[in-house]
Amino acid sequence: QLQVVESGGGLVQPGGSLRLSCAGTGFTLDYYAVAWFRQAPGKEREGVAYISGSGGSTNYADSVKDRFTISRANGKNTVYLQVSSLKAEDTAVYYCAARPVDYYGSSWYVGALYNYWGQGTQVTVSA
Repeated sequence: QLQVVESGGGLVQPGGSLRLSCAGTGFTLDYYAVAWFRQAPGKEREGVAYISGSGGSTNYADSVKDRFTISRANGKNTVYLQVSSLKAEDTAVYYCAARPVDYYGSSWYVGALYNYWGQGTQVTVSA
């Protein structure tokens, strides 16, 4: 079964940081386009960040720009999301999603564009 697996979530104080990881199982995530999404209780799922297969192109939601950084280690089957300067409103389940080819449009945050999804990792920001 082809899927992606997230890790690295946890409880962190406001202003703190975490590094989330995403890896492919049953396939290698190398050179797949990957996006991170999040969903807070009672809210719609939100696209957070996108990275192209080569890592040469990235996009971010305005709400996380300058605080979150998406990166990848091709050859290691891993995509990362460094989340910093965390706020209470960043509390959510964070999901990784992948597609085999880069997306060149402006709607990278649309979940239906992605073929493979993980089960999510919880990030809780609280004092």
